[in-house]
Amino acid sequence: MIRKYLYRFVIAISIFAFATLAACAPATAINSNSNNPLNTTAPAATVSNADSNPTAVAPASTSSVPDTGTESDLACSAGSTSASVTPSLTEGPYYKQGSPEQANLYTAGMPGTKLVVTGYVYDTNCQPVANAWLDFWQADANGNYDNSGYILRGHQYTDANGRFQLTTVVPGLYPGRTEHIHVKVQAPQGQVITSQLFFPGVTQNDEDGIYNASLLLSITQTSDGLQGQYNFVVPVS
Repeated sequence: MIRKYLYRFVIAISIFAFATLAACAPATAINSNSNNPLNTTAPAATVSNADSNPTAVAPASTSSVPDTGTESDLACSAGSTSASVTPSLTEGPYYKQGSPEQANLYTAGMPGTKLVVTGYVYDTNCQPVANAWLDFWQADANGNYDNSGYILRGHQYTDANGRFQLTTVVPGLYPGRTEHIHVKVQAPQGQVITSQLFFPGVTQNDEDGIYNASLLLSITQTSDGLQGQYNFVVPVS
């Protein structure tokens, strides 16, 4: 009998010890997120530097294309109803009276880049001036003026709409000056405006003491050379 009770006591003690050890054992950790269907932590987002920095300054343009101006820069364009008189500039030493009436100063085989300049003559109220007189003169592609004759010299008159067209070449450089075309403009019975036209993107512009940015031609490239535009504004009395 005693042996029977001793055997039961040993079994009870063993069961109690096993339960105690199971309760005290640490839980096994889950190390893999992929094996944990309850893991709702989102992966870290990849942030673009450009998007995260709204004050970032874009890199400077490296384009070498000069600003050639646009048609909207022309006087009396885009519905304007008033404009200032075209700035006057020095006549220079090479003006000659009595130039032939001719709008085409270009001849076949002439050195240089062919240039066609079109535009209008307006009054200060942006009304076209018909029969306005324009007298152009300039250096050739090598920077030389014809002072004995009338090469690259000529005058013309605007049509009923105040429009003019000049066919010539891009003038060359000579010491102290940038590329330019001389012009005199006058409305019938009005004051003569003596001025000069300049070309965009020419390095010597900023070094020329006579240069005026408001007298820049608007230039575009064509299959036959360059196309320029400029509108003159003149007093009519």
